[in-house]
Amino acid sequence: MPDGAKTDHAARRSLVVDAFTNSVLDPGAPMLGPLEDGGTIIANTAPGCWGPMITPRLRGGHEVTQPVYVEGAEVGDAVAIRIRDITVTSIATASGHDNSPEGFCLGDPYVAARCPVCDTIAPETHIEGVGGQSVKCDKCGNAVTPFEIVHGYTVTFDDTRSVGLTLPKAAAETIAMQADHYSALPDASRQHSILNYAPSDMPGTLVRMRPFLGQLGTCPSMPMPDSHNAGDFGAFLVGAPHEYAITAEQLAEHKTDGHMDIDAVRAGAIIVCPVKVKGAGVYMGDMHAGQGDGEIAGHTMDVSGAVTLQVEVVKDYPLDGPVLFPLEEDLPPMAKPFTAEEMAKGRRLAERWGVGDIAPLAPISVIGTAANLNDAIDNGLARAARLLDVTVAEIRNRATVNGAIEIGRAPGVIHVTFLAPLDKLDAVGLGDYAREHYGL
Repeated sequence: MPDGAKTDHAARRSLVVDAFTNSVLDPGAPMLGPLEDGGTIIANTAPGCWGPMITPRLRGGHEVTQPVYVEGAEVGDAVAIRIRDITVTSIATASGHDNSPEGFCLGDPYVAARCPVCDTIAPETHIEGVGGQSVKCDKCGNAVTPFEIVHGYTVTFDDTRSVGLTLPKAAAETIAMQADHYSALPDASRQHSILNYAPSDMPGTLVRMRPFLGQLGTCPSMPMPDSHNAGDFGAFLVGAPHEYAITAEQLAEHKTDGHMDIDAVRAGAIIVCPVKVKGAGVYMGDMHAGQGDGEIAGHTMDVSGAVTLQVEVVKDYPLDGPVLFPLEEDLPPMAKPFTAEEMAKGRRLAERWGVGDIAPLAPISVIGTAANLNDAIDNGLARAARLLDVTVAEIRNRATVNGAIEIGRAPGVIHVTFLAPLDKLDAVGLGDYAREHYGL
């Protein structure tokens, strides 16, 4: 398998990340670090989705941080990532439901944007004016629009980053004149801010902020556009007409499902990610100011932000995808840890019926991805069964009586969240994370 290049420096206890990929995760490219096992990553992330989507030179639909090499992480291990802090730095952003106009891409507008006038793939572009035609090809001057906003909004945030308010046309256009400032684009970012488009179709709408990372994970083991590092968006690469085309078998083998858009991947949570290249290659990006389950518009409020992570190696991880320990408040009702009162009632039932000890349980959320939601559920159930070394039928029962299937993103990211036997989690090295996280 590919081995990402690393420096020969001694491992660092903390690492500040201010570099980005060209939207392609390449395991053969240099990584930052190495980072000490248990060390801290501090990063200033760039917006995902809309900004990169209207910037043809970016080849993956997002703009994620350069991967970090973690000392001691070998293929077949995992890294447990504690999300210490997520802070939105953008003052405003814009978003909306999209459409892909004909002729502006070679098969996939995220990966192979095209100028239909000079026929350049991934052309260099610049901004002229405001609005949906403001991104111009450097070579021929044509407006390059691999995506257009069908219905959209510009939203600005209060100083405490608690709420946002969508703006009317005049205010949106005022912000568009200083788009990079209001979006707080990091200095090394190469994207055009979506604020240049100045959409304003639903002004005066108040929204809550609940920031999380849409992208957080480890480097896939073959070059892959960043937003396609998942089973649903990755399906667009299968048999594609551009240079990043892969087979279905390659997608299943090499992806790490770092692009989840699961709103529970927020400050205080722990995400455990598979290692498919030596050093893991921890990366992040696509911070969202807030989102409902499913991200049903296709996009949400993408923002710049500051992130602090703590990373440690988990040896001999049995899965090819991530598992999540959400905050207790983010768990579905049936998957929350039992209270002392509930346990007392359970013990009385056990005594009455001669059951013996009640098996200790802990919440866990297993991510599943595929081209559609039904297949993603099957993938999540199969992964959960493999994790606990039980049958899929047992996971179906546990997710029914002690959990739920939650949607991260349509068309195909889910998480199977349920109460799992602690002894089974201990067997794969995850039990202590559950005990620590939920106070068990």
